Amino acid sequence: MDVMVLAGGLSHERDVSMRSGRRVQEELRDAGVKVSLHDVDSSLIPLLRGREDVVVWPMLHGASGEDGSLQGLLELLGVPYVGTRAREARVAWVKSVAKAIFARDGIATPEYVTLPQSLFREVGAEHVIDAIVDRMGLPVVVKPARGGSALGVSLVTERDQLSRALVHCFAYGDTALIEAAVTGTEVAVSILGTGDDAEALPAVEIQAEGAYDYDARYNPGRVEYFVPARLTPDDAATVARTALAVHRNLSLRDLSRVDIILDDQGIAQVIDVNVTPGLTETSLLPQSVEASGRSLTEVYRSIAAAAYDRE
Repeated sequence: MDVMVLAGGLSHERDVSMRSGRRVQEELRDAGVKVSLHDVDSSLIPLLRGREDVVVWPMLHGASGEDGSLQGLLELLGVPYVGTRAREARVAWVKSVAKAIFARDGIATPEYVTLPQSLFREVGAEHVIDAIVDRMGLPVVVKPARGGSALGVSLVTERDQLSRALVHCFAYGDTALIEAAVTGTEVAVSILGTGDDAEALPAVEIQAEGAYDYDARYNPGRVEYFVPARLTPDDAATVARTALAVHRNLSLRDLSRVDIILDDQGIAQVIDVNVTPGLTETSLLPQSVEASGRSLTEVYRSIAAAAYDRE
């Protein structure tokens, strides 16, 4: 087995992708696996053609890496790869579509509305903002309808902040998802495996100093993590059960991370799902693996081997 880790790309999350890719490469190399790290460029397809011993581990964050595009290309080439299939990745990538599936399946998620930038121009931004506040109240969270790493995300507590939050959001995508802000305990639950064999790792509790934004996620010091999360056994079981339901109902594969806020009523509100969770030195899935008593080296080797044997 020869593992080719793909990282980089052209999205806003390129730097995080490279850091995640290097960490995967290091762990696989420590496991004795033949592994290389490649950017996604015009040399990729020639490198992959005719290879029968290779399995690809996509570590691209953001568009093309998580929206099913790269996965679709690998399927066209007949190359085995780690992670969720193209069709399912497309569904998970669009937050409003994923949230509609959650609602259908009885999985709690905050109230939301999805609005394109063009609509604000066509009917008048101030009128749309008035409608948002009248219907949803405040506070709300404004975020790109597609994307990750908290890029373009803002917490809005006053009406006058909404315009700036929307401008910030539209810098990262042409459609905004406006979501009711939920208070409670913020946790991330990482999942390993596929289907009935999937398992939830210990939840990570996130306590941020200020907003849990891009800077806080990837630069040590601004966030305190507790793993396992400081939850009662019943609450820990609730968030694990909810994350597993998300992973299975969206037909995700190999690994994922589900972001949840356990609200004041003890309801696990799903905030987001990540089909290519970050694997940097400050990322949450590696913390969960270590808290489970397993080594990253062996877990990553097993993930790559399962993908290689599957195809």
